[in-house]
Amino acid sequence: MVNVVSELAQHVAEGLRREPKTLSSMYFYDDLGSRLFQQIMELPEYYPTRAEFSIFREHGAAIAAALSPPAGGAFELVELGAGDGAKTKLLLRELLRAGTAFTYAPVDISAGAMTGLVDALGQELPALRVVPVVSDYATALTELRTRPGRKAVLFLGSNIGNFNPSDRLDFLRKLAFPLAPADRLLIGFDLQKDPRRIRAAYDDAQGITAAFNLNLLMRLNRELGADFGLAKWQHYTDYNPLNGAVRSYLVSTEAQQVHVEALDETFAFAAWEVIHTENSYKFTLSQIEALADEAGLRVVESFTDAAGDFADVVLATQHE
Repeated sequence: MVNVVSELAQHVAEGLRREPKTLSSMYFYDDLGSRLFQQIMELPEYYPTRAEFSIFREHGAAIAAALSPPAGGAFELVELGAGDGAKTKLLLRELLRAGTAFTYAPVDISAGAMTGLVDALGQELPALRVVPVVSDYATALTELRTRPGRKAVLFLGSNIGNFNPSDRLDFLRKLAFPLAPADRLLIGFDLQKDPRRIRAAYDDAQGITAAFNLNLLMRLNRELGADFGLAKWQHYTDYNPLNGAVRSYLVSTEAQQVHVEALDETFAFAAWEVIHTENSYKFTLSQIEALADEAGLRVVESFTDAAGDFADVVLATQHE
């Protein structure tokens, strides 16, 4: 826990000294944050989860076949940011039904979410071989290079959209680096659509997304001894259809100072100053192909829902 706290403290120090101030969405997912996100996925406004579920229900067998080694044999299915694994269970059932020899290695930063997932898989899919990994993405990517044998890597939801463009390209190149020609990636991309629908998905009427964003400040209070007064902050989000970017912020509703005990530092905020907490980019299919090419990958197959809201894209390295 000491290392996690020190990494968080360093991140906060760097982020709150910037102009504009910023904090990474990767720190949303403590145990409470993970539970809140489960609630977000069930909201009527939040279409991405339903759209991706429909893709797995309709195309599950084809996706399983696209991820399996073409000549058969065993492989490891690595999922970055596994969460509750609800969508993945559809894929796991397809692979088990086909008699595929594989091991499932879910990766999640939340120990609580991982415990829940492993327990659920043990009850629902007792024949499944599971090797859980509690880790952040960077550590998981480093370990991925050392894993022998064939592998398929899942990065579902719209998580790829949380990276800014340069970090996204860097992340994809790191994903591509350890892959052999027979290995596969499956990445979820939220597609561009009605701007009003997109914005509503990140600012729901019940305020669950606002609670999810504000929970980041609660985490800093708890883990770093900060004294953010949540009543002095509000959630705000916007969507820019020109570049496909949803941006979420925490807005200081008054001039205030916040002390962070772990840093022994006080940060001043002007009235209506923001902390940028999240990006969520939306894509077109042509943009996905161009991004893959720049990262040294190629699109093998794309699966979309009937409404064209979302795409799960199978990728491979460019070298055969």
